[in-house]
Amino acid sequence: MTKRIAAYIRVSTEKQSTDSQLVAIKDAIARTDDVLVQIYEDHAISGGKGRSERPSLDAMLKDASANKFDKVICFDITRLGRSLSDLISTLNELQKSHVDLQFLQNDIDTSTSGGRMLFNIFGAIGEFERSMIRERVIAGLNKAVRSGKKLGRPSNLNTSTKTAVIELKNRGMGVKAICRTLKIGCGSYYSITKEATQLIAC
Repeated sequence: MTKRIAAYIRVSTEKQSTDSQLVAIKDAIARTDDVLVQIYEDHAISGGKGRSERPSLDAMLKDASANKFDKVICFDITRLGRSLSDLISTLNELQKSHVDLQFLQNDIDTSTSGGRMLFNIFGAIGEFERSMIRERVIAGLNKAVRSGKKLGRPSNLNTSTKTAVIELKNRGMGVKAICRTLKIGCGSYYSITKEATQLIAC
């Protein structure tokens, strides 16, 4: 049965080219009865960026939900994302739309039983990691409370809370989940992350 294929390609800098990725994907499709219907390219965008900062990735996921293709092919798993949480999130979005995902270099294809099993393992590892992070953060917050430190919504957020926000953000936890876990407002979250960005830039 012929499948409609979408290609997702990405490079991190202006000097890099996506040509070799696309050639490999087209060669793989040529060996099947499938047809390439759409190419999504994020050029000069880091793999560490989320969906909101990668317009072609966002467009691809929206088109997947609109049933515009049956499968996405990437040259390498790092082209799609550099964190396990982002990869699992993208896979879940595609699975909701009944769209398969294939990585040529890594020999992973969710249209096969082996590929699906591997991503299920990834998902379990990702959930375990998130649980461990939450436990560590909550334990740290409880310790801070026992020490008499104030946590929560005050404008003078303490170092413990700021550190926890940055750690959870770097681990891939979403804004709302971080705010619920640390009992802070979204405004405080954005103030903390903005301050951290400014410090890094200095």
